[in-house]
Amino acid sequence: MKSTPNNTYINTNGDLKKRILFVITQSELGGAQKFLSNLISHLDRNRYEFLVAVGSSGNGDFLRVLKTKGISYQTLNFLKRDPAISDLRAVFEIRSLIKNYRPDVLFLNSSKAGFIGSLASVFPTRINAVKVIYRIGGWSFNDPWPKWKKLLWIILEWLSAKWKDVLIVNNQNDLEQAKKLKIKPRMQTVLIHNGIEIYKLDFMQKEEARTRLFEKTAKYSDGDTPAPEEQGSPHEVGQQTQHVIGTIANFYPTKGLEYLIQAADYFHRGSISVSDADSLIFFIIGDGELRLELEKMIREKRLGEKVFLLGQIPDAYRFLPAFDVFVLPSVKEGFPWALIEAMSAKLPVIATDVGAVSEIIDNYKNGLLVKPGDPIKLAEKINEVLRNDHLKNELGIQAHQTVLFNFELDKMVKKIEELL
Repeated sequence: MKSTPNNTYINTNGDLKKRILFVITQSELGGAQKFLSNLISHLDRNRYEFLVAVGSSGNGDFLRVLKTKGISYQTLNFLKRDPAISDLRAVFEIRSLIKNYRPDVLFLNSSKAGFIGSLASVFPTRINAVKVIYRIGGWSFNDPWPKWKKLLWIILEWLSAKWKDVLIVNNQNDLEQAKKLKIKPRMQTVLIHNGIEIYKLDFMQKEEARTRLFEKTAKYSDGDTPAPEEQGSPHEVGQQTQHVIGTIANFYPTKGLEYLIQAADYFHRGSISVSDADSLIFFIIGDGELRLELEKMIREKRLGEKVFLLGQIPDAYRFLPAFDVFVLPSVKEGFPWALIEAMSAKLPVIATDVGAVSEIIDNYKNGLLVKPGDPIKLAEKINEVLRNDHLKNELGIQAHQTVLFNFELDKMVKKIEELL
């Protein structure tokens, strides 16, 4: 392999090989990391050479995925999720990496990496040889933040757009917001939905998935609640009699997990009438900064035997068949991976109408939609699905078909390769 004057590389067959530097803010395995992992795994290594630069925030799960897949990566010591004095040092850290790695394409993922990385490409002078692509999985200014912080991020996105060549959004709402707010890159803005390889998802059988999740309740239930073997765990009562409502999410304010817990409380207090409410339990797979707050909420509502925070689980999607209903209670999303994974598992899904969700779900055909921040509606929809086996089965079948025909990974990769 040898270099050429325009920074492309030539493989043994004499074909041009483009060099790509991916930059992402965190090392935990969220939506942006899943997107990047899926994309890179399906790029032709005879056509592309790449390096993933990952910020120092997070639990390192994404780094382990990259290592398993044989993808080269480097940690950025000064790029962190929260604002810090180190942000300026992160600019020069990324700029130094650009100069040393000499990529044809600088591919930025997430808001913080998008701003810091694009600034590095132009400050103090523009690096003309590199094409800057910015992929956003949901605008930060849609987060449940104070108005001043939302406005700040609008200004930062508007200002930095001129430092980027291409902007990729994954839902129509974000595209319309970019147009309205005049967030316009140098070349073009493109809508590309997420895609998934539905037949390569290695789901567990329902019984195995349930058994393993019930076993985890002993370790990950609320700390003040006796272990399941002491309190009469749902597993002891009998898995087959349980209705399991579940979700997979990082414990961030955007995920609206408090509304799912409130929905569980409506069942617990009898506000929602269901004949076998005692058999209804809620599993939340994930972890994060709000864990203590969610544990406190569960404790105060006396839901320690009903709602279980199961912690991070590698390849959590494999456990989806354990659920009878999947709920996405988010107050903000881009294009949620967990939702299309649940639909791929033929689960009936109930999701809040945020981000791309209404582009994925046709209400009462392949899932149910509710407004965000409305736990009573979440509870009512859960009850509706549990009471109607025909609806439950039909939603699951149509959900699977939707992902199969509309959100294939190959479509996503092909569109992005056209930009590269």
